[in-house]
Amino acid sequence: MSDILHFEQDEHGIVTLTMDYPPTRNALTGSGLVDAFLQAIHRIQTEHTARVVIITASGSVFSSGGSIDEMERQLRPEFSSADLRHEYREGIQRLPLALYNLEVPTIAAINGHAIGAGFDLACMCDLRIAVEDAKMAESFVKLGIIPGDGGAWFLPRLVGPAKAAELALTGDTFTAQQALEWGIVSRLVPAASLMQEARALAMRIAGNPPESVRMAKRLLRDAQFSRLDSHLELCAAFQAIAHKSPQHAEAVEAFMIAKRGRKSSPGSA
Repeated sequence: MSDILHFEQDEHGIVTLTMDYPPTRNALTGSGLVDAFLQAIHRIQTEHTARVVIITASGSVFSSGGSIDEMERQLRPEFSSADLRHEYREGIQRLPLALYNLEVPTIAAINGHAIGAGFDLACMCDLRIAVEDAKMAESFVKLGIIPGDGGAWFLPRLVGPAKAAELALTGDTFTAQQALEWGIVSRLVPAASLMQEARALAMRIAGNPPESVRMAKRLLRDAQFSRLDSHLELCAAFQAIAHKSPQHAEAVEAFMIAKRGRKSSPGSA
């Protein structure tokens, strides 16, 4: 699909999106990566064949965040604050919205440093695993800017408001081990086995009925901000759909066959 974002889909419905723009170490701005991601997400949403998406990068860096060259361009006097506001809304801010609304689960396979917007990209995913020597940072304040891509919305939902405030207000770099302790990533793996582990996790998800997985993801998203009564109404609607699915009927039938088999086996009560 793109020279800087490789799109691969296997027979299990696992899509792997691999960032590959060495000149800026996979910076999300000033590189075309945002547009490439949006095209890939549109394809995933409209083809309805994907079950899980893995986001990773080639080389030893996940993403360096924002392009410094692009920041230098934005300092020029011909760019007003109003112009920059529109650039953000019509540029990188489309990515968190697209990923948030993506129906299938997403896994960030963090192959190296994830800094600034690169770290936020990982936080936009549903699950994260990382190599043992990865470094991460919500580093915007170090450059006198703020997380304009939604990082201040995603991060507290991962680590809580106090830890999120510490990370965002200091801009400190932290290790993959600290990310594991704080719940940002769910596991650390050797670099050589990162994609194997990411695919194994994806396969465990892809092995479940796809529509149930999509609805479960939607419920997890909805639960972040809805009232309990409203959430339960959505649960009831989704469950009514799920109960009438052929996958549910097959699962119940398989369970009942196994149950009858246990009862009829010698020595059963």
